[in-house]
Parts: sequence; structure tokens; C-alpha cells
Amino acid sequence: MTNVRAHHFGVTVTDLERAIEFYRDVLGLAVLDRFTVAGEAFSAAVDVEGATGRFAHLDAGGARIELVEYDPEGDERPAASVNRPGAKHLGLEVGDLDAFYDGLPGDVETMSEPRTTESGTRILFLRDPEENLVEVIES
Repeated sequence: MTNVRAHHFGVTVTDLERAIEFYRDVLGLAVLDRFTVAGEAFSAAVDVEGATGRFAHLDAGGARIELVEYDPEGDERPAASVNRPGAKHLGLEVGDLDAFYDGLPGDVETMSEPRTTESGTRILFLRDPEENLVEVIES
């Protein structure tokens, strides 16, 4: 059997520049690469006729987050709740969750203040500018 390992975690966005600003400036992730992909092979691979994708890869400390803006853009979808089947979120970790929370700009939407779960894990959920869920865990 082939050895499978993670390469990246993708998030589709409507405004790549705004998303990069959030992940870079608010979450502190370094931009590793930016590129555009188009053509027949790409369109067939993503099953979107005439698709072009603008991409940014960001370094999340050993994990790569891929932000992608598609043209044409897909249909609007309501923001998912974490308990909805098919919901997805990015999971990031910080050393001091309270300091991270205190340092967030006032316009960043959080689900609550940092909380300690029954298992002893300290967590915080927030939304990026596209309303994607991001979980931040204290390590």
C-alpha cells in the first residue's frame, strides 16, 4: 500500500488578497508561495469548466494551508456550524491561548472566549473573513 501523508489543507475563498491578509497578519502565518493554475487539465481535475485558480500557500508550522480563489466562482453556501455533517475547520495551535485571544483585532469573530474542555484542552473557535471556521488550541 502507498504511504499517504498530508501535503496541505485547502480553503476556497472569494477574495484571495483579503484571506492572505487575515492568515498572514492576524494569525502570523508566512506566505510560502503564490501561483495561478489554469488550462484544460486543471479544469478537468477540479471538474469546473474553464476554471482558473489563484493560490497562496502559507506555513502553519509543519502544515501547509492552501488558500485558493476560483474563477468562475461557485454558488454561495451558508456558513457551516461546527456540528453540521460535512463541516470542516482548520486546527492551529499556540503556546498561550489567552495572549493570542487578547491580541486579536476587534473585528475578528470568535465563537466564545477561550474555554477549557472536560479533557483539559484549551480551545477557541474563530471565523476568517470568509466565515470559515478556525480552531485554535493551546499547546
